[in-house]
Amino acid sequence: MSLEKISSNKVFEGELNKYKFKSSVLGDLDTQFNLFIPVNAKRGPVPVLVYLSGLTCTEDNAAQKGSFLGPAAKEGIAILFPDTSPRGAGVEGETDSWDFGVGAGFYVDATNPKYAKHYNMLTHVTVELPKVITEAGLPIDFSRQSIFGHSMGGHGALTIYLNSIRKGTKQYRSCSAFAPITNPTNCPWGQKAFSGYLQGGLEEAKEQYDATELISKLGGKSVHILVDYGTGDNFYQQGQLLPENFLKAARDSGYDEVQVRVRSQDGYDHSYYFMSTFGADHIHFHANFLKA
Repeated sequence: MSLEKISSNKVFEGELNKYKFKSSVLGDLDTQFNLFIPVNAKRGPVPVLVYLSGLTCTEDNAAQKGSFLGPAAKEGIAILFPDTSPRGAGVEGETDSWDFGVGAGFYVDATNPKYAKHYNMLTHVTVELPKVITEAGLPIDFSRQSIFGHSMGGHGALTIYLNSIRKGTKQYRSCSAFAPITNPTNCPWGQKAFSGYLQGGLEEAKEQYDATELISKLGGKSVHILVDYGTGDNFYQQGQLLPENFLKAARDSGYDEVQVRVRSQDGYDHSYYFMSTFGADHIHFHANFLKA
């Protein structure tokens, strides 16, 4: 697998590079990602934050609008921005709706045969990208890795992190999320996605892809989680995000505010204005663990 650099922009003394490669995990389709490399990487490999985007987004949205790069540069931390789904699979119906298929991979490995060849964003994010980046000799230290995301990507970050804790791999040191879909088996977005991608539907999803279910299964293992959501978020008001369910499950499982912090931000919506307001908070939260 060879990486092709498509573009490079100097930013905060570091570089934001866009790369392309042929992904075996996504069925040999071309895929792209952005990687912010801070200037201190010239002295040796740096820790990395993986950022997972929400519905309809690409690898570009948060890199351009999240206001993450300045705080990351100050902390000397790289940020990896993957895409949100395979592109060009040609699966029937994959472009019919904005909340399923292209731009909406939900960070699962599909088990429904219709999608299983291409829709494997879980393995793409957790295994393939670190391997490809390391083999290309880029100065990223994946032994110091944390994960965060927004909306569908917040769901992805939480479930990937909680599964890594549950399985004892400790691949990620910390996790945070902006307006995440925290209980997707109980909301329309998640129910639609899981009934499409997964052979076992919601029952399979409860085992692996629902943060509210997963936090109840950790048996008290140590976690470091920060969640922010806005009370003016229309998707919160419509019952797509359900942060109260996640918070209750965490508290019922014995996690206090130091381990699992869920913050309600008055009046903020679902947009990048919200994320950019609290982006530096999240970078600093992760820096505590990535630089320890």
